[in-house]
Amino acid sequence: MNLPAELTNMVMIEDRENGKVLLQRRRLSWTGLSFPGGHVEPGESFYDSALREVKEETGLTVRNLHLCGVIHWFDRAKSSRYLVFLYRTPDFSGELLPQTEEGEVFWLPVDELKDREKRALLPLSSHFETYLDVFFQQEKSEAFAAYSSDEADDGELVLYG
Repeated sequence: MNLPAELTNMVMIEDRENGKVLLQRRRLSWTGLSFPGGHVEPGESFYDSALREVKEETGLTVRNLHLCGVIHWFDRAKSSRYLVFLYRTPDFSGELLPQTEEGEVFWLPVDELKDREKRALLPLSSHFETYLDVFFQQEKSEAFAAYSSDEADDGELVLYG
């Protein structure tokens, strides 16, 4: 049985010299703080879609993306999947746009995201805290949740190694 699937990406851009990562304050969908990313277009590779989305949402050109994990949502009501391919890179160039239609982009000290107490104070996008666990824990490469879009059940993401 073929299930419909929506394919997306997200990229953690690291400024290692200054100990920061690039965040986006999303305002259109999945509101809150997260990393830039978006949908995979028909005929486009996951990797190329990540490059394109970062350029559109930040103005930066990224290279040498490293696939660090996947987030997998399964909607029981629609029998559909939503996949987010997670990439990271310290290799970027260009001039950062202060804002796009998706929202403001800015650098934040990475320690504020790695420290659970500090990140609990940030207005993160829904479930983004678990996404961060995949980005920061090399032994965890997948998170999965089953939920039902026709109920008040948004699922609980479970991490896998």
